Order: sequence, then structure tokens, then C-alpha cells
Amino acid sequence: MTFPLFPAGNACPQKERLAPGAVFLHGFALREETSILTALRQITAEAPFRHMLTPGGRRMSVAMTNCGPLGWISDRSGYRYGPVDPESGKRWPAMPEAFLRLAIDAANEAGFPSFRPDACLVNRYEAGTKLSLHQDRDERDFSQPIVSVSLGIPAVFLFGGEKRADKAERIPVAHGDVIVWGGPARLRFHGVLPLKAAVHPVCGPYRINLTFRKAG
Repeated sequence: MTFPLFPAGNACPQKERLAPGAVFLHGFALREETSILTALRQITAEAPFRHMLTPGGRRMSVAMTNCGPLGWISDRSGYRYGPVDPESGKRWPAMPEAFLRLAIDAANEAGFPSFRPDACLVNRYEAGTKLSLHQDRDERDFSQPIVSVSLGIPAVFLFGGEKRADKAERIPVAHGDVIVWGGPARLRFHGVLPLKAAVHPVCGPYRINLTFRKAG
């Protein structure tokens, strides 16, 4: 169930509260669409998508890369953030101004005016891939929210509770949608159902997810 932040007839009809601390901003990223997609191509040219390994040695089905001062890394040593791309030995690409502006504006719209991300995890999904329910716990400061931007083909975002066994709400997300969760919702479990085959006019057969975090 979703809860409108504003009564019917008032402004911002595309802004919904999913739970205390969690807000769905429908189409919020479309205002920056051109600059975001241009920046995305530059990032992936410098730090291409790759399939990282889990600590158990399994290859992740979702391809990923990073930008910003810190990047999220998974390998046999565990999950962590680091400033250097382990594949190239170079620092992760700088976070583009369009990315930073989008993340700050979305967080502010959701009620988190002090958010300044230092990491952006870029995930690339294709048909059949999914993200199991999990918590984002690798960051140092849980007072800062998560800002999640959907691009490309549609998906179903799972927004659960504080325990993995809690029932998860199924939230359809489309190109340009943004979900922000923090405060009392910061450690809620979340994931993505297996994607259905589709083609987006710009992103092709993929869903791209930008996840902004304050990691350090």
C-alpha cells in the first residue's frame, strides 16, 4: 500500500510515501535524462560493466560498475567500498555533476536535505536477472539515505521490512523513477524480481539502476 504525501487535488501527485522514511518519486529523473545517459556512457567506457564474485565464489548475474570517490566491491574477500577499480588499478570515474545533482535533489525532495553521496553503484539487469532481498549495511553512516534511480526497461522493486521474512511490497518501477529510503526505513530489506524481456528505446534490453550512497 502507498500513502500520498499530499491530499488529492494538491501539488506533486507523483510523489508517494511508501513508509515512514521511504518515498517514491515517479519520473523524477526524467528532468536530467539526457545528461544522465550521456554521463553513463562515459562512465562505462572508462570502467566497463563486469560480473563480480560473491565471497562464496559465485558469479553475480547482475553486471555492475561504480563512479564516485568510493566504489562497492564484492569478491572472495568480502563486500566493501574502495577508491580503486580492482580490474584497472585506477580510481573509479568521478561522479558526474548530473548524477550528483539528481541524487541531492531527490534526497531533498524526500526529506533528507543533508545528503551528499560519495558512491554510486551502477547495476545492469537483463531479462531473467534479479536481486535477492538484502539490506544495505556496508556503509558507515546509516543516518544517510539510499537513492535508487531506475533507467531502461521496467522492473518490480521489492520493499520489505526490517526482517528478511517480512512480507515485501511489490512496486513497479519504470524509466526515470526514483525511490529514496532512509531514517526509520534505512535498513529495510529490498530487492528486484526477475526481469521480463523488453526493449527500451535508449537502453535496449537492459535496466540500469543507479544507487547513490554515503559510504565513507
